[in-house]
Amino acid sequence: MNGATHVIVLMVPSGTPFELKSVEQAVEAAGGAVLERRAMPVPVTLSAPPAVHNFWIDCRDEAGLSQRLRGLSDQHRVDLALQPRAVRTRRYRLAVFDMDSTLIDCEVIDELAAVAGVGDEVAAITASAMRGEVDFDESFRTRLALLKGLNAEAVDVLADRLPIKAGLREMTTTLRARGMTLAIFSGGFLPIARRLQQDFGFDEVVANALEIQGGIVTGAVIPPIVNREHKAMALQALADRLGIDVEQSIAVGDGANDLSMMALAGMGVAFHAKPAVRAASPIEVTYGGLDGLCYLLGSEGEFGAE
Repeated sequence: MNGATHVIVLMVPSGTPFELKSVEQAVEAAGGAVLERRAMPVPVTLSAPPAVHNFWIDCRDEAGLSQRLRGLSDQHRVDLALQPRAVRTRRYRLAVFDMDSTLIDCEVIDELAAVAGVGDEVAAITASAMRGEVDFDESFRTRLALLKGLNAEAVDVLADRLPIKAGLREMTTTLRARGMTLAIFSGGFLPIARRLQQDFGFDEVVANALEIQGGIVTGAVIPPIVNREHKAMALQALADRLGIDVEQSIAVGDGANDLSMMALAGMGVAFHAKPAVRAASPIEVTYGGLDGLCYLLGSEGEFGAE
């Protein structure tokens, strides 16, 4: 679409009432104009498919419009992603994902702690760490120590009943079809990440090793801890190994330990994220499923010839 500076991607969860005119009014209030709107296709395999609309707009006040769209998003519980042309049209070659509360609908260490009888204590520490209120490494050591004596069979039991986030299969299928490399960068544990790798076709996994002796979790940390800095370094290293610019990557996460890799990537996406992570990320998917990432992938051709 000639003259468009941005695309707004609207994702309305199934059954959610929403007036499309509200988006046009937000754009106009920010001094912009909607040049074109189109309803977009969604995967037919989704049990509750969203309604997706793209708005090609001309707007110079990106910050003002972004603030208006975020308010609209939370008011109506819909997702509104404002993408500058450069972000929308970049050819992405790599996508990396946090695991706990991003690809799966739980925190693995909390689930294991519940089996060990220390669920409430560990969950409180996890929540604080994900909000960025405490040092991640220290919190990880503390939580892992509380798992000492847990039967390692609990890990396999959990792997067999992982609560998968909606849209995961559709997302991985779409991204692989576009030739992208998919990776899991997790502050959780390798056995769970490897199960997801096996089931959904992820190419790379970076996660914490879980020390087990005689079938029992020891509670000891095996370095390095996959923390915020480690995730960002792993992203840069993987991009280098693939021979691509790190700007050609997408990073998706929900917690404070994901912020550095999200900032480094060409497109960082806050997915069902903590408030501090949402505030730091210009693009978020909060009310829909992981298939929402598919609708954020555009092309130069959709803007037409200059």
